[in-house]
Amino acid sequence: MLYQKRIRDYGVEIGRLQPGKKNAITDVEGVTVGHVTLDEGDTQTGVTAILPHQGNLFREKLIASSHVINGFGKTMGTIQMSELGTIETPIVLTNTLSIGTAADALIEYMLEQTPEIGKTTGTVNPIVGECNDMFLNDIRARNVTIEHVWKAIQNASEEFEEGAVGAGRGMLCYSLKGGIGTASRMMEFEHGTYTMGILVLANFGILSDLRINGKPVGEELKEVILKTWEEKDKGSIMMIVATDLPVSERQLNRIIKRTVTGLSRTGSIITTGSGEIAIGFSTATKIPHEKPDRLLSVPTIHEEDMDTAFRAAGEATEEAVLNVLATAEHVTGRDGNERPAFKDLIEEHGISLL
Repeated sequence: MLYQKRIRDYGVEIGRLQPGKKNAITDVEGVTVGHVTLDEGDTQTGVTAILPHQGNLFREKLIASSHVINGFGKTMGTIQMSELGTIETPIVLTNTLSIGTAADALIEYMLEQTPEIGKTTGTVNPIVGECNDMFLNDIRARNVTIEHVWKAIQNASEEFEEGAVGAGRGMLCYSLKGGIGTASRMMEFEHGTYTMGILVLANFGILSDLRINGKPVGEELKEVILKTWEEKDKGSIMMIVATDLPVSERQLNRIIKRTVTGLSRTGSIITTGSGEIAIGFSTATKIPHEKPDRLLSVPTIHEEDMDTAFRAAGEATEEAVLNVLATAEHVTGRDGNERPAFKDLIEEHGISLL
């Protein structure tokens, strides 16, 4: 990964399983992430694109699933994903009022990549997720364009930044600056070693609830900086789960539900106005769009292997959220609204995370 001080650099180690080499969603082979960040004046927003593999996703789909923990969110494409159990486009994350633009851009991208769509075969199902960045961003201006989405896809790489970048530019997390975070975990079985990677777009939580490895760091921070701030959680979080573990759509759905355990360990109570949505995919099996002249073979793990995958999803989600806080920078945006960076506050006030 590009060098940024992350939560482990403060001596905080989450969970029992080991992270992958980059401790990122891109530890899953073939997965890449790209950003476009818009950061001028009242415009504090952007786009983040996740590419599940480097081929044509429409022609070679992946097993996928989505899960709604709390439904105060706006996504596109998850209905068909839940029905068919596959993904056929990149995943695009952006702000709430730009989901239509993101969908248009994804459709145009896939039409250019795949001339048969809408002619000799069916249409395409774009996958888009969002969070509301209206506190720091002039969301009504809808400054995200189709070209920004295309550029985020084109920028996709195994190496990418975290924090106040891409779709995370204008987001808040635990009343502080939020944004993009990632982490991964390795899973060892008798039949092989596999990877679970998580990317989050974090825009949720109130500071007094924040816990780091069980320590109530948020309460300590609240005492020194939030005496005049209103604490109210109206945010959301998108959690993107990638794995190379061979699973069925049913098994994958069970795994991505466990993102909530990591989310809760950071302190979230999943408030009424906060949308918590998980989208997951497995790269282990490619599903051809065109019907082959043979049976499809989809290897899957045994149910007794699921607990390790559950643990990996929870641990990586927890660490990804904490990496958001560790990497995000102070941002001043719409009408002078601002949110400080967690990393600046703990250093300024000498707050230990251990």
